Amino acid sequence: MVKHVILWQLKDEISDEEKKLIKKEIKEGLEGLVGVVPGLKELVVRTEGLESSNADVMLDSLLENEQALAGYAVHKKHVEVANSKVRPYTKTRVCMDYEV
Repeated sequence: MVKHVILWQLKDEISDEEKKLIKKEIKEGLEGLVGVVPGLKELVVRTEGLESSNADVMLDSLLENEQALAGYAVHKKHVEVANSKVRPYTKTRVCMDYEV
């Protein structure tokens, strides 16, 4: 099994009200990929970090193996969500993938 964890910061120019909606749409879009993308076993998006956090959104996912992770990266539905709900609004992305 492979864990795929991402942290994003949203762009500074986005208002707090807009950030709430964007976070909701990111969460719904990415969590909706479970059962759609082969090999994607679990995916949770966290949007309500503590005040001590310096990231706005976290994706925590579990995939069957590295091949499933590679397939997830290019899967049509994942790319759609990433291009429409994530990338236009984020300024930074940090990722860690590891075996469990």
